[in-house]
Amino acid sequence: MARQPEPPPHLRTAHDCFAAAAARVPDRDFLCIPAHAGRDYHPDGVTYSYAAMAARIAVARARFERSGFGHGHSVAMMVGNRPEHFEQLLAANVLGICIVPVSPDYTPAEIAHLLGDSGVDMVIATASRLADVEAAAALAGRRLPIHDIDALPERFAPPVRDPRPGVPDRETVASLLYTSGTTGLPKGCLVSNEYFVSSGQWYASRGGRMTFADDSERLFNPFPVFHMNAGVISAVAMMLTGGCLISADRFHPRSWWQDIIGTRATIMHYMGVIPAMLMSLPPAPEERQHGLKFGMGAGVAPTLHAAFEERFGFPLIEVWGMTETGRLLPDNIEPRSVDKRAFGRAAPGLEVRIVDADDKEVPRGEIGEFTVRHSAEEPRKGFFSGYLNHEALTEHVWRGGWFHTGDVVRQEEDGLLVFVDRTKNMIRRSGENISAGEVEAALASHPGVVSVAVLAVGDDLREEEVLACVVPAEGLARDAESARALIDHCRARLAYYKLPGWLIFRDSLPTTNTNKVQHRLIFAAGEDPRKAEGCFDLRQEKAGHRTRQAATH
Repeated sequence: MARQPEPPPHLRTAHDCFAAAAARVPDRDFLCIPAHAGRDYHPDGVTYSYAAMAARIAVARARFERSGFGHGHSVAMMVGNRPEHFEQLLAANVLGICIVPVSPDYTPAEIAHLLGDSGVDMVIATASRLADVEAAAALAGRRLPIHDIDALPERFAPPVRDPRPGVPDRETVASLLYTSGTTGLPKGCLVSNEYFVSSGQWYASRGGRMTFADDSERLFNPFPVFHMNAGVISAVAMMLTGGCLISADRFHPRSWWQDIIGTRATIMHYMGVIPAMLMSLPPAPEERQHGLKFGMGAGVAPTLHAAFEERFGFPLIEVWGMTETGRLLPDNIEPRSVDKRAFGRAAPGLEVRIVDADDKEVPRGEIGEFTVRHSAEEPRKGFFSGYLNHEALTEHVWRGGWFHTGDVVRQEEDGLLVFVDRTKNMIRRSGENISAGEVEAALASHPGVVSVAVLAVGDDLREEEVLACVVPAEGLARDAESARALIDHCRARLAYYKLPGWLIFRDSLPTTNTNKVQHRLIFAAGEDPRKAEGCFDLRQEKAGHRTRQAATH
């Protein structure tokens, strides 16, 4: 079993983790941006050593300090996977400033929600998004300083609030990560320095097929840094072990193996779509010329798992994790279970319990809701600090001293945990959690929609896709043109990946006696909604929107 992952006591903050590595291995690579032609930043790629990044952090820290920013202030960052994200994050962290990452795919309406909910003191964004941020601030009724990341002034306008007294410690909020919940708009997860340090230490100490070597690992992560995967766990694990984070802007299947080889990656991260797409590529010499020790992720199809490992020559370690929990549970000890959606076993520091609807533990072998905690003495240690502005919801998910994940799992007799389903009304598409309620709200705001239900449907490449069931008002035709018009309506309200990929018109939707839509009764058991008569395939329209959005932004 992996050792108890307690980080050294002198590492109080995220920056402490970086500074310790910078002092020990200053000339080692800390951050690598792979080359990608046509990208609006570092198209030829760039690499920063720990010493070089430390110098950049010092400049950014001095700017914050002379501008009056300090403990308790917060800054929104909308710069994507540019190296400036980590530069500003670590500079802010020294001073106790909270960084609020914003998805570069967000529309002005989504940005407005975040600005209004978070109460940030300032926004830093790319030049291409400044106008959208300004429009969002106006929508939110916020007057905020908004700065171009490529043209930062010597001094920011001072915040209207004074800094909090005291120095930042493990309890200080280091970041506010917005994540889609079961209903409505994204909620902000308050993430402390304790979360940063303990989640990175946990990952780096799992052992087995996930053993990290000191000062030599190079972790290739193609996911957005506004997620905990790339922005917290991967980054801090590399800091703690003196490794290099390779931060790609996204997954590029055609250049994947060249990028892996060119960056000398030893670890890769994936979601279900990545193994499927790599398996669909024709064989090439590069796919066996890499130096990968393991891949870490979730969602590889059991039918592909063993075949992938045999073809490419390294294991895919399936894990479970959430923004709220920070730490993950991996299936990293041989013999692994590659023929089912298994994700490991409980370990000291992350206890598990499978419960029924009455919160009573079920026998092994039976399915139930997956609940987790650090320990009986300190159940919330290392977890998120709560949902911002949602204290009642925070206490609800922590009822009984266990965090309720909303996932349905089965624990086998030997303790192996197997994913079964989700109780949450949430869609998992290419690693993005999409709130069905948020998509429903966007569609319901169209005057031609009487009622709507949004569901997850299977997708061969993206794990799941968004399906919308719409009851139209009189006068709205039930044809492809109307379906496209509804997608157009959502474009101004939702990031491209949240748009419905399928849409079907219905006369009515099944409801309870309190008029709540019964999503599970819309289609018969075993029925594939995508094959239902009148179901429109809008995936190409959705993909086209992503291209137009990227060109605009």
